[in-house]
Amino acid sequence: MIFLLLSMQLIAQQTASPDFSNIDRIVDAALKANTVPGAVVFVGHDGHVVFHKAYGNRSTIPAPNAMTEDTIFDMASLTKVIATTTAVMQLYQQGRFRLNDPLSKYLPEFSGNGKKDITIRQIMTHYSGLPPDLDLTYPWTGKQTAYDMAFTVKPERPPGTAFRYSDINFIMMGALVEKLSGMTLDAYTAKYVFAPMGMDHTRFLPPDSWRRDIAPTQYDENYHMLQGVVNDPTSRRMGGVAGHAGLFSTANDLSIFAQNLLDLLAGRPSKFPLNRLTAEKMTTPQNPATAVALRGLGWDIESPFSGNRGELFPVGSFGHTGWTGTDIWMDPWSDSYVIFLSNRNYPDRRPNTIPLEGKLANAAAQALDVQIPESGREISRLTGYNESLTDMRRWPSRNGTVETGIDVLEQENFAPLAELKKKHGGHLRVGVLSNQTGLDRQGRRTIDVLVHDAPGKVPGLKVTTLFSPEHGITGKMDTTDISGSTDPATGLPVVSMYGATAAERHPPLNKLRHLDAVVIDLRDAGVRFYTYETAVAYFLQAAAHTGTDVVILDRPDPINGSFVQGPVSDPGHSSYTGFMPLPVRHGMTMGELARYFNGEGHLGASLTVVPMKGWQRGDWFDSTSLLWVNPSPNLRNLNEATLYPGLGMIESSNISVGRGTDTPFAWVGAPWIDATQFATALNHRMIPGIRFVPVEFTPQAPYPYAGQVCNGIQFVITNRNQLNVPEMGLEIASMLYKMYPTQYHLDAIAPLLANQATLKALEDHEDPQSIADTWRDGMEQFTERRKAYLMYPSE
Repeated sequence: MIFLLLSMQLIAQQTASPDFSNIDRIVDAALKANTVPGAVVFVGHDGHVVFHKAYGNRSTIPAPNAMTEDTIFDMASLTKVIATTTAVMQLYQQGRFRLNDPLSKYLPEFSGNGKKDITIRQIMTHYSGLPPDLDLTYPWTGKQTAYDMAFTVKPERPPGTAFRYSDINFIMMGALVEKLSGMTLDAYTAKYVFAPMGMDHTRFLPPDSWRRDIAPTQYDENYHMLQGVVNDPTSRRMGGVAGHAGLFSTANDLSIFAQNLLDLLAGRPSKFPLNRLTAEKMTTPQNPATAVALRGLGWDIESPFSGNRGELFPVGSFGHTGWTGTDIWMDPWSDSYVIFLSNRNYPDRRPNTIPLEGKLANAAAQALDVQIPESGREISRLTGYNESLTDMRRWPSRNGTVETGIDVLEQENFAPLAELKKKHGGHLRVGVLSNQTGLDRQGRRTIDVLVHDAPGKVPGLKVTTLFSPEHGITGKMDTTDISGSTDPATGLPVVSMYGATAAERHPPLNKLRHLDAVVIDLRDAGVRFYTYETAVAYFLQAAAHTGTDVVILDRPDPINGSFVQGPVSDPGHSSYTGFMPLPVRHGMTMGELARYFNGEGHLGASLTVVPMKGWQRGDWFDSTSLLWVNPSPNLRNLNEATLYPGLGMIESSNISVGRGTDTPFAWVGAPWIDATQFATALNHRMIPGIRFVPVEFTPQAPYPYAGQVCNGIQFVITNRNQLNVPEMGLEIASMLYKMYPTQYHLDAIAPLLANQATLKALEDHEDPQSIADTWRDGMEQFTERRKAYLMYPSE
């Protein structure tokens, strides 16, 4: 009996209704403070409206008129997401356009004044660079007049460089809907957005019969109270139908919208007029990968405008606000939404209600006991096409302690090699591919550890052959023809994998047949065209033929494992600077990359990766507490390694990247460049995370322009987590070709760029931002493929 009573009490506790009394307290306080005259709050959870209430008054002049739950409100900027975004995404789903298409492809008039290359994605995420609104300082009327004004407006910032909320963006999205559908925005949304969900009290231009149920907003410029007429002055001048404002609706209709969208995202039956894939695209980050403000298509996720989320709904939930005091926020993980509608402008403008909305979101989240989602699931939603805004938002750097693969191998008494010895009949003939970067925490070479220490722990193990990659076993040779040698410390023969011919860069099969295993310990640069990566791939290829085991002792990607950036190399052009299609910056360790090569390349080698301990994907090299050792003669510090993906991508053209100076990969120049003009032009592009200083420098032999004064730029990294380095390289190449079309040999970047579509777009003088947007699909596909091969956590 006691057990039964306890069980019944537990069930009662679990099924008790959420306590929303804090919502009453917060709204009542807002009414007393005259923050709003009245409001309606709806909260939904698990498919039901679990709280709904009206507060205060709809109006007070000439007499108080109580707020009711069925009050119709001016949605203001909720128009952008409820009406316009949904309509635009329907047309996207129908294949009418692609997100990376320039808007001018469909609205040619938009192309003037530097807007030709602004993409639909940039417009829908508010990264277009357009000003906040049309000019209202002089009288004008008419929708077409507004469109014409938007067509002629000049961007205030280069597209893609900064978040700048703009009504013009969604005025243009309304124009796009009308152009592609052949219908007015109000007619289209009534038929294809609101009717399918039964949103019967949602529309533009509400009829007179609705007027008594509409919450008035404020007096217009002629001192007429706006009730049933849109409050936004731009939309009002346009006739009340615009992509950014003009919609009217009720809390109940918004709850229908929210629940159907949550149902769709959860895979439940839904009347929401999009498919699930499109809805996920719409509500996940689509902003530039290194941007600070997280924006979906239309929807806000985490930006300076998302205070209405509060602090308890997780980042990755989404919503929007409206100027008149309207707000909606949805959380797919807890299957919840919060709707707050008010006419805070009435009868005169009051402070914005976002702080109030944030408090209400917190109160709702607490009442519903919202739980933070599992990190892996949240990361998947937040990352879009890469992981740049997960780890990077948590810390710009951290103080970590990383143990590399050789350290772990020593700690484990060489156990992985002992297992291989059993496989090979009680002996293990070992070759080692390494160089000066292969050091343990005590500063001992991996080669020496395997030669002297390993046999004591694994009797029968013997190192017989050493292999060296580009730059030789000491990493100091900068030539294209490195011959074999003898390692003075061990007396072992060193087989060079960087001979003069292609054949001499492949491991000789006759040598591998006399080896049971090859142990590889190389520090990579995290860049597709760094040749150590291909050297590893060639060993995997050869080992698959000879039955030789390959063991990778893993090391950090020095420029972190979170960012995936740059064009994916074209298939069918494998070379020593690109074994298989990869983005310029792949965000993988050498061990992960070997797993990727072996799996995606169907190489079939017997591969063992000895993983690191303590490394996280967001770690730059300065977070590892490891000693910096130059991986090659011209990568001498982390700053240069950070810039290398962009500068290396274009250095095969007729420029100097500082080789032959004390700071290679820290500047770009040539004798024929005007340093001041070049730096000024690049700074005007407002590339996030980087600034340019005009300089001159003189390279030494045997490098390009040896003994000649080169005029150019020095790089000042202002935020390495915002800097898209391959895109910066693209900007530099584009600007050189624009300013010096006869002197600059653009076509010479082809080998390391390795993407013909990008080169063709540069030759056609397309905007670098637009070109970089075309990389997104390839990076998304790569990011999805690489998931199976990743070995390290994001936090």
